[in-house]
Amino acid sequence: MSAAYDALIKRTRELALLGSTSSILHWDQETHMPEKANAWRAEQLSHLAGLNHRLWTDPEVGRWISTCEQEGPEPGSDAAVNLREWRRSYDRATKLPAELVEESSKTEALAHQAWVEARAKSDFATFKPLLAKLIDLSRRKADLWGFAESRYDALLDAYEPGAKASAIQALFEDLAPRLSKLAAEGVAAQEARPSPALPGGPYPVAAQQALNREVAQAMGFDFGAGRIDTTAHPFCTGLGPRDCRLTTRYDEKDFASSLYGIMHETGHGLYDQGLPEEHYGTPRGEAVSLGIHESQSRLWENHVGRGRAFWEHWFPRVVQHFPQLKASSPEALWRHVNRIERSYIRVEADEVTYDLHIILRFRIERRLVEGDLEVKDVPAFWNESFEKLLGLKVPDDARGCLQDIHWSMGGFGYFPTYTLGNLNAAQLMRTAETDVSGLAGDLAGGRYAGLLGWLRGKIHSQGMRLRPMDLMREATGAAVTPEAHLAHLRAKVAAVG
Repeated sequence: MSAAYDALIKRTRELALLGSTSSILHWDQETHMPEKANAWRAEQLSHLAGLNHRLWTDPEVGRWISTCEQEGPEPGSDAAVNLREWRRSYDRATKLPAELVEESSKTEALAHQAWVEARAKSDFATFKPLLAKLIDLSRRKADLWGFAESRYDALLDAYEPGAKASAIQALFEDLAPRLSKLAAEGVAAQEARPSPALPGGPYPVAAQQALNREVAQAMGFDFGAGRIDTTAHPFCTGLGPRDCRLTTRYDEKDFASSLYGIMHETGHGLYDQGLPEEHYGTPRGEAVSLGIHESQSRLWENHVGRGRAFWEHWFPRVVQHFPQLKASSPEALWRHVNRIERSYIRVEADEVTYDLHIILRFRIERRLVEGDLEVKDVPAFWNESFEKLLGLKVPDDARGCLQDIHWSMGGFGYFPTYTLGNLNAAQLMRTAETDVSGLAGDLAGGRYAGLLGWLRGKIHSQGMRLRPMDLMREATGAAVTPEAHLAHLRAKVAAVG
């Protein structure tokens, strides 16, 4: 195309470099940064966010986009994909003043430290002032972006383009009673046939780290282009081609906690490592949405990692790392990691109850954003709603409304993508079982290249070529519905019983 297109490529790749610089500062903040450096880190991140925003909202960028639109790229081409997403991104960005972007970035950096402290002390009051400010900033951004139905739509669109709060609400209202029924059946089945107790620890952190690395490498994660570190909340961040960082946390009483944290984050990392490097810095080389990103993490964590085949293959290696498991069995460990129980912590919840945790968070943050719930009332609302959905009284804020990092990041609109990811993962796995020749035998033998190759072709290499639901329709041959996910959960309940 024209010089205008070349100028856009140059600008967006410059912005990608700035973005990756901000990402490594965020990663350092979570992993190695000294506590007293937080205020200065907030200044650094705020400056970079403002610089990035000003470079992208430069009126010249708008003129380049308009010129390219007038030239008319070939439909379906990489240029057409980039131009479609540049227009969407530019129109959203130009509605926000740079000062608001900088203020948001700085507040998020400060809020992170406040959240870490509040969670450690189980004291919501420590986090409340910054949460209130983050809610106010999110409302201001939503009002500037504009919306047809709900402020929440404007925030949700940043994570799942085109999604609407009303559609998520309808999905969740349909799912909630079906999930509650399945959860009750699963808990009853579990109580009738309890899982064997996990042999006592300690499960040394060094041994967990060795096992986690071995499993991630077998899944296909390239450690020449990535690493694993320790944080308060597991995450994955892609810093650009050949640099993907995974993190997890450790419990010496249960090695499976960090193992599944790493399998989940490796699923994200495989997506990042599978994006087309030649398109880095453009939409054609970026992940299409968080609902698709979460499908990758949930597929590997649950459909692969919680399968009987996984434990039958990995049991000997697990015993080598943790000799106290020698008297156990693949079946016993499979039952342990698939136990169905009502629990407080989302990231450690079983598959059957997990989406109920997401529904709760969606209900709370939508009310917060729309002004129907005051920040001071969050703990009480959380505790009351949690007991209704999951049948447990929340003992403290750390196991309640302070357990997740997302609100401290200003990530309002993020949580629904986990359930969307579950739906996508189940439908993708069902399709892969038909498409990938010998998949069952591969999984039984700990060979994951066939599944990864299929995902690379169907999802990773596609970047933002298609919008999320169109990508799923192309990959699976059908629109996404909850049915594959619900069938998977029913099978899990039946197996546990």
